[in-house]
Amino acid sequence: MGMVIRNGRVIDPAHNVDGNHNLYINDGFIAALDDPPEDFETDREIDANGLVVCPGLIDLRARLREPGQEYKATLDSELSAAVAGGITTLCIPPDTNPVIDTPAMAQMIQQRAWQIGKSFIHPLGALTQNLEGKTLTNMAGLDEAGCVGVSNALVAVKDTVVMRRAIQYASTFELTVFLHSHDPWLWGNGVVHEGEISTRLGLPAIPEAAETVGVARDLALIETTQAACHFNGLSTARAVDMVARAQREGLPVTTDVTAHHLHLTEHDIGFFNTLCHVAPPLRSQRDRDRLISGLKDGTITAICSDHQPHEPDAKLAPFSESEPGISGLETLLPLTIKLVIENVLTLSEAIALLTIKPAQILNIDSGHLGVGATADICIFDLESEWTFDRGKMLSRGKNNPFHNWPFRGRVTHTLIGGELAYTRQSENL
Repeated sequence: MGMVIRNGRVIDPAHNVDGNHNLYINDGFIAALDDPPEDFETDREIDANGLVVCPGLIDLRARLREPGQEYKATLDSELSAAVAGGITTLCIPPDTNPVIDTPAMAQMIQQRAWQIGKSFIHPLGALTQNLEGKTLTNMAGLDEAGCVGVSNALVAVKDTVVMRRAIQYASTFELTVFLHSHDPWLWGNGVVHEGEISTRLGLPAIPEAAETVGVARDLALIETTQAACHFNGLSTARAVDMVARAQREGLPVTTDVTAHHLHLTEHDIGFFNTLCHVAPPLRSQRDRDRLISGLKDGTITAICSDHQPHEPDAKLAPFSESEPGISGLETLLPLTIKLVIENVLTLSEAIALLTIKPAQILNIDSGHLGVGATADICIFDLESEWTFDRGKMLSRGKNNPFHNWPFRGRVTHTLIGGELAYTRQSENL
């Protein structure tokens, strides 16, 4: 039997759809828009009057802590948080414990997600064995095991020759290389952006050049190899300008930005607020403005959560000793909608940055509502006004700096393969 979602405002940027429609689902796939297919029968119906119906969100970067750090979070807890945030697909970096540097590890994580039956997981394979930056992994095996790309996560590959060979090797399997570009020597032991706040607080600083030097090196390698690469989480205006220039010159590069870098700056650290300790660090107002303009001009093609849940003690240490990261699955959509409210983006543009555009980066058939597509769907109330309470987060990590922020737009239903994985009423929120 099928399902119909009636009277919703269906927004599907991949097919330029934005209007009130009925959406028909059969056997877990999109069957039709408006007119029911022949012999269609339904025993389930969702009245989406006054709600937005869009493809399930795709998060390009989320650390779910399992395996290896289950004291911080588990796949079960974080996938529950994901569907509560309307996220139906997640891409996870390879820096689990053990590292995702073998086909067996990639398959194990995907099978575990299938057993839980919530959001889909697409792993990135390690670029080098154990992320040590020395020996290349078996990328052919990782590709066959379902990895959508390769990455060395947050660990810089210091040897440029190894990095060049890794990029070339990945390109032979048409695997996108995901880059956290930075110069490890300039980064050093820094924890905040080099500027007014680092000086006032006396904290070890990370200069802008730590990012731009890394991006410059990687762009030079991309130019010589012509390999498809994606820059994760750029944070500086100059780095965005460098990538924009490379794109104009025809290099196969894309980039994303984290939701928190679009709304916070170094000044939000205040007096050592460890919830604002992230890597890369929160930058200046000028950098934040360029990140936003990068979204508008198309240089930046996706917004992600960079989800990193932590146990309470990780953020109770002194700032320099606290662990970086934000638990961001449940604020990804409202922070993006905030850009719509502020007239930075249209609603369709915002949804595209969370659906079809990240799907294109991952090279997966997802993020759209075309006939035949898997019925991964997010339904949210754009007019719902609410205040974020991190104490009510479903993620095990409560390390989120947006506590008590007023938001508009709240997920009401999430469907995975045509099945309800979340309703707001079921969580009693």
